[in-house]
Amino acid sequence: MEHLHVLGLVAIAAWLVVLAAMAHLLRQRRPDQAEWSRKVVHLGAGLVLPMAWATHISRTTALTAAALATILVAVNQRTRLLPGLESVNRRSYGTVAYGLSILLLLWWGWPQRAAIVVAAGLTMAFGDGLAGILGPACPSPGWSVLGQRKSLLGTTCVALVATVVGWTLFGEHLSLTQLLVLGAAAAGLEQVSVLGVDNLLLPLGTAALLNQWLGPWGG
Repeated sequence: MEHLHVLGLVAIAAWLVVLAAMAHLLRQRRPDQAEWSRKVVHLGAGLVLPMAWATHISRTTALTAAALATILVAVNQRTRLLPGLESVNRRSYGTVAYGLSILLLLWWGWPQRAAIVVAAGLTMAFGDGLAGILGPACPSPGWSVLGQRKSLLGTTCVALVATVVGWTLFGEHLSLTQLLVLGAAAAGLEQVSVLGVDNLLLPLGTAALLNQWLGPWGG
C-alpha cells in the first residue's frame, strides 16, 4: 500500500507538470484564444481526484496538497506568475474557487466519501470545462445570468457530464429520475458563474445532493 501511495504522488505531480506545459504551449501558439489554456488546466486537474482515489492517497496528504494548491493559485491571481491559469477576459476568481472547492470536498469526505468527492470534482472539471470551451466555440441559443452569457450547448454539456458521472460511479444505486435530476441541478448551479462562483456552487451542490441520496453507498 505504501508503494501505491508513493506511485500516486509521483503520477499526480508528473500529470500537473504536463498540464502546466500544455497550458504554456497553448498560450504561446494560440494567443487569440486566451482562455483555452485556462480551460485545459481546468479539465486536466479534475483527473487528480480519481488518481488520488485509485492510489489511496491519505487524508493528510490530500488536504495538505489541496491547501497548498489553493494558496498558490490565490497568489498567482495577483502576481500572474503563471498567466496560463488566469487567461480570462473578465474579472474572475474561478481558479481560487476551484482549489477551495476541492479543499472543502476533501475536508468533508476524504476518504470515507471519496466516490462522492470524485464525482463532484469531475462534474465541475469536465462539465464546466467543456461548457467553457464548446459554448463559445459552437453557436447555439444563449441568454444572460447576472451579466454572464450562457448557451444552450454549454448548459447541456454540464447536465450530460453530471448525469454520465453519476451513472458511471453510482448507476446501481441511483434511479434514472435521480440521474436526470442530478444533471438538471448541476446545470442550474452552473448558471451562477459571476466571479467564478460556479466553481464552488457546482461541486458542493452536486456533493450535497449525492450524499442525500446515497447514504452509505457514497464511499
